[in-house]
Amino acid sequence: MKALILAAGQGTRLRPLTDDRPKCMVELAGKPLLERQAATLRGAGISDITVVAGYRAEQIAATGLAVCVNRRFASTNMVSTLFCAESLMDEGEDLLIGYGDIVYESRVLSSLLSVDAPVTVAIDSQWRRYWELRLEDPLSDAETLKLGPEGRLLELGKKPQSYSDIEGQYLGLIKIRADHVGPLKAFYRAMDRTATYDGKDFDNMYMTSFIQYQIDQGWDVRVAPTQNGWLEVDSVSDLELYHRMAAQGTLAPFYNVQETQ
Repeated sequence: MKALILAAGQGTRLRPLTDDRPKCMVELAGKPLLERQAATLRGAGISDITVVAGYRAEQIAATGLAVCVNRRFASTNMVSTLFCAESLMDEGEDLLIGYGDIVYESRVLSSLLSVDAPVTVAIDSQWRRYWELRLEDPLSDAETLKLGPEGRLLELGKKPQSYSDIEGQYLGLIKIRADHVGPLKAFYRAMDRTATYDGKDFDNMYMTSFIQYQIDQGWDVRVAPTQNGWLEVDSVSDLELYHRMAAQGTLAPFYNVQETQ
């Protein structure tokens, strides 16, 4: 299995911490996010790891991890960053895609790897408990996620009208089965570059929009549920909250930092 970690952006909501480093190099409980994610991958036997970098890419290269650079990182979004590494996507090998601003426990990764589907996305079925830590109104930030039979994903990434529109939250962790890596590349190349996707142009479409477009075109996308066991670091207030909870001994139910200490 090959892993691609998407870490091209600066992470402006983490300023001033990202004034001198990429978002994935910000530390959680004394270790960079990237180091924690790479340790979890290696713990599952995944050693072929490439970081798709952009902002201050030289700092990521200094970690010893393989690096592919999105030189247009300042004017493109996550999907464009992913396909900067298209030549590294081996059609005979499963592909794991993870965002650079997340960390997750081994059980989250195990759940994802256990699902045999063309495309699988990790979701948190206990998302509301986690969102309530960070926001007074979780509904204001969450996105829709609707499921069909046998864990088939039907919708994600829209603005919810109520909590009934949300059967989980997308983590930013995806697995593409080996026999669909080639079709994935062909699918992307065939997309209309003049169209808009959920209001964004082709270069700036969200990953959720890309996945939804796959679903709309008949792709079989499944979910791997977890109950917490992960964190995203989106803002300075997020990081301050996690550090405070870690010091108080209350973070472990949401993410166990000791796994990658």
